[in-house]
Amino acid sequence: MKKTISIVPNEVTTAKLHGYLLGAVGPRPIAFASTVDKDGNPNLSPFSFFNVFSANPPILIFSPARRVRNNTTKHTLENVLETKEVVVNIVNYPIVQQMSLSSTEYAAGVNEFKKAGLTMLKSDVVTPARVAESPVQFECKVTKVEALGDEGGAGNLVFCEVVKVHVDTAVLDENGVIDQHKIDLVARMGGNWYSRANQGMFEVPKPLSTLGIGIDSLPAKIKNSKLLSGNDLGFLGNIEELPSVESVTQFVENNEEAQAVLATNDSMQLQLKAKEFIFNEDVVGALKLLIAGIDIIE
Repeated sequence: MKKTISIVPNEVTTAKLHGYLLGAVGPRPIAFASTVDKDGNPNLSPFSFFNVFSANPPILIFSPARRVRNNTTKHTLENVLETKEVVVNIVNYPIVQQMSLSSTEYAAGVNEFKKAGLTMLKSDVVTPARVAESPVQFECKVTKVEALGDEGGAGNLVFCEVVKVHVDTAVLDENGVIDQHKIDLVARMGGNWYSRANQGMFEVPKPLSTLGIGIDSLPAKIKNSKLLSGNDLGFLGNIEELPSVESVTQFVENNEEAQAVLATNDSMQLQLKAKEFIFNEDVVGALKLLIAGIDIIE
């Protein structure tokens, strides 16, 4: 007979219960919610308490929960209460690192589109911008917000009526239907784990508890690279600070691979080596290499 543990919700901490819920209920689709505040300042944040609940009328629901640690509310919730509009952007693998970076708790008024290096695309019906890189974008009117409690961890169901849908034709098959392999969706699981629908599980380290510098703070030649992917830039934008000149010099002096690729004076080889560093989880090393070779990058 298998051995189980039994948990009574009000006999454990909210944080512990939260971990069991998120670890057991998954994979969960991700609502990449774009909103604006009453003054028009944009906000972009992901939520995995999300799904589609009706086709007629077309209704999506996501839930920005109150923070467990201090019972504060998120900017997204405050914005939808003020403006009654949201764009729900779908997350696929090519933007998963940028999505993760946007979940960093930047101050009110900070534009997460810029921090995550994503493109603001004007919506047709609602005020919030769409994420141009997202394969499917739902413009929505918020019909109701239902609070599930007033303590830390309590959800807030945001009922979103879809008023316009935008689908990238690159994810459609020959019959005009969304191809599940082409769309390459990702979903949230417990801890740092995600699921890539057409391949399986992978890990995305949680953004820093301190603020990542953001893709917008990277040197122009790096953030505008044609070889570095959005996911590569997402990793780089999540570091805490740009490396100093001294640390870059020391890195090159102590790294034969860096010396060899810099000696080629080849932009492609330099950036491919940086991508290799990122793949091997040496993100700081990748950025130091790119900065050392900044004059090479085309």
